[in-house]
Amino acid sequence: MYFGIGVTAFKILSVPRTAVSLRSRIAGNARHNPLAAIGVVLVLIFVIFALFAPWIAPQDPAAIELPTRLSSPSSAHWLGTDELGRDILSRVIYGARISMLVGSCVVLASLVLGLIIGSIAGYYGGAIDRFVNVVLMNAFLSFPGILIAIAFVAFRGPGIFNLVVALSLGGWVGYARLVRGQVLAAREREFVEAARALGASDLRIVLRHILPNIIQPVIVQAAIGMAGAILAEATMSFLGLGVPPPTASWGAMLNDARAHLFDSPHLVLFPALAVMLAVLSFNFIGDALRDYLDPRSRLEAGL
Repeated sequence: MYFGIGVTAFKILSVPRTAVSLRSRIAGNARHNPLAAIGVVLVLIFVIFALFAPWIAPQDPAAIELPTRLSSPSSAHWLGTDELGRDILSRVIYGARISMLVGSCVVLASLVLGLIIGSIAGYYGGAIDRFVNVVLMNAFLSFPGILIAIAFVAFRGPGIFNLVVALSLGGWVGYARLVRGQVLAAREREFVEAARALGASDLRIVLRHILPNIIQPVIVQAAIGMAGAILAEATMSFLGLGVPPPTASWGAMLNDARAHLFDSPHLVLFPALAVMLAVLSFNFIGDALRDYLDPRSRLEAGL
């Protein structure tokens, strides 16, 4: 009886300590890497913009008000208006929806494809590895990814789905090369040999034993790849190969503002600032994840 009471009391007392320890670790990480904390805050802001744009945006991003065209920032339009009188703040908020959606889909599609191809090449090796590494990957690496995306969208036409597919065509190679190298090293480890000796199937070995032990660098690559995907989407939209108008996109806003670079610089400033902050935030998070997931860096920082 007394033993049961003691165990219960220990469990109750240990909960606050665990919570305090978690809060202290988070606070320690934020103090050690303030750029990562800034990146997380910025990403949360962009995610909120993307999810709640219809309720946050002050006006309809496609509403045209010609009498107020090219207005400077004011109380009526906090970031001013474009050449058609559309509210820039509303278009920047709705542009976050396109950037977050396209970036997330591109990273997810590239990650899944890279995991599958890289795992197969790294685990089986031999002729399969030579074909994937020498022929398939080098064929995609021989062309810049943005050129592949431009050619695909020019052939298929603009749109979110075509844009995601176009950017994923070249985006999977980096993940596949990383996963291949990690799997090549992990397949010779003792726990993999033990699982193979116990009769585990290849699929079970890869999914249950290899992938959980190599996922850390893949997560870092995905965080940094999110920044690249957002920048690529803005580039494609700037070239007129992104989402069709009147859908708001940061790249399309920059393209529309070229003619008013000197007389209305706010048309360029705010969408360019949004792209810069989004790319920087994911780069900050990727660098922080790389440092945090590396045990040596964590020990050196005292975390």
